[in-house]
Amino acid sequence: MNQPDNVAPLKIANAERAIRHVFVRDLLLDAHIGVYKHEKGGTQPIRVNVDLTVAEAVHGDSLDNVVCYKSVVDRIKEIVAEGHLNLVETLAERIAGSCLEDERVRVARVRVEKLAAIAEAVSVGVEIERVRNRS
Repeated sequence: MNQPDNVAPLKIANAERAIRHVFVRDLLLDAHIGVYKHEKGGTQPIRVNVDLTVAEAVHGDSLDNVVCYKSVVDRIKEIVAEGHLNLVETLAERIAGSCLEDERVRVARVRVEKLAAIAEAVSVGVEIERVRNRS
C-alpha cells in the first residue's frame, strides 16, 4: 500500500541515542466499545497500532532481553477483553499505560480506530503519545 504524500513514516529508531523501535501494525480486534445505545451489548471492529521507543540493550539473541511484540499484543487483547469501554481514548490510555510498565519503554504512541462507526469513513479514532515519567 502506498503512503499518502502528506504522511511521513515514523523514524523512531536512533543509533546515536541507542533507541530501538518496536511496533504493532494493524491489529484487528472486536471490542465492546462506544457511548451510544446501538454500540452497547455487542462488539465492533477496531484497529490498533502501537509504536514504542525502547532503550536498546545487548539482547544476546534472547527474548528475555527485548520488548516482545507478542507480549504487547497479548496485553492489548487482555485489555480489550476486560469489558465495555465508552471511549477509544480510554482504550488508548490503557494500552499506552501497559506498554510503559516495561521500564525499557521510553515512549508509547497508540492509535485506536473504530472501523464501522461512521458509514462514510474508513475509520475514526484517536492517537496518543505518552512518555515515561522521569521520577
